[in-house]
Amino acid sequence: MTRPIIAITDSPFPSLDPVKAALAKLDPDIRVAKSNTADDILAVAHDADAVVVCYAQITAAILGGLTRCKVIGRTGLGVDNIDVPAAAARGITVTYVPDYCLREVSDHAMALLLALARKVTLSNKLVQSGRWELPPIVPLRRLEGQVLGLVGFGNIPRGVVPKAKAFGLTVITHDPFVSKDVTASAGVEGVSFDDLLARSDFISVHAPLMPATRGLMNAAAFAKMKKGALIINTARGPLIDEAALIAALDSGHLGGAALDVVATEPLAKDSPLIGRDNVILTPHTAFYSVEALIELQTKCATDVARVLSGEKPVYPVKA
Repeated sequence: MTRPIIAITDSPFPSLDPVKAALAKLDPDIRVAKSNTADDILAVAHDADAVVVCYAQITAAILGGLTRCKVIGRTGLGVDNIDVPAAAARGITVTYVPDYCLREVSDHAMALLLALARKVTLSNKLVQSGRWELPPIVPLRRLEGQVLGLVGFGNIPRGVVPKAKAFGLTVITHDPFVSKDVTASAGVEGVSFDDLLARSDFISVHAPLMPATRGLMNAAAFAKMKKGALIINTARGPLIDEAALIAALDSGHLGGAALDVVATEPLAKDSPLIGRDNVILTPHTAFYSVEALIELQTKCATDVARVLSGEKPVYPVKA
């Protein structure tokens, strides 16, 4: 039996051992691209039976150069870097891992919320510079009784709910694709987008990035938010119109922002978001834990092995 060829386009992980372990039963020929350029990807993937991708762009042109590919496995939550319709047209199954870092991202969202609310980073900056002072930090508000609005109500924001409620926050959400029965069963009120904007003291963004949601948090949305409200984004950077966000921060209408993701990563060194006492930035790390990466690689590679073995994947992406 011919050994299947599995091409890996790019890997930010410390080791490929979890992938290799999950694929071991296939005894595959694993080929790793020198870079994530189209030419280097096709050099290892043109005759591959499967492709494993993280951040590389899998375009229609690249897909057109794959002669034997049966499955593309994405080591991640989203598939916006893969031309899924083009893959489907070529009979290629696309898989992803929608549930690998639920605890990590929901924890990170809450950590950012708490750091903003209690002005932890500003306090640390002052003390580190030799200032032991309260006046620059005030006012601080008690969390209990404030409202957290979740934009989107998938697995991650559902994980935020019990953590937020533990601090006494009232949680509301807007997600046009989730029924009120689902929100009610989680003890959360489902509301319109405008209602969420008007009522929330904190807004945490968890929507998927699609044409309809790109720039969802824009100048019009910020204008409808409470004066002094705080926004957190651990989903996708382009969900927020950064120029509008900066304008809302400059005007004082927004009280602050905490962003794990930005529109263009890495963040430009001269970004107007840098150097603000009311902005917290983390370098797209919400997903990360040692355990999450092992889970991600294992689940992705296991689904790839299923497809190559003639079985149905657990996490197929619908075209």
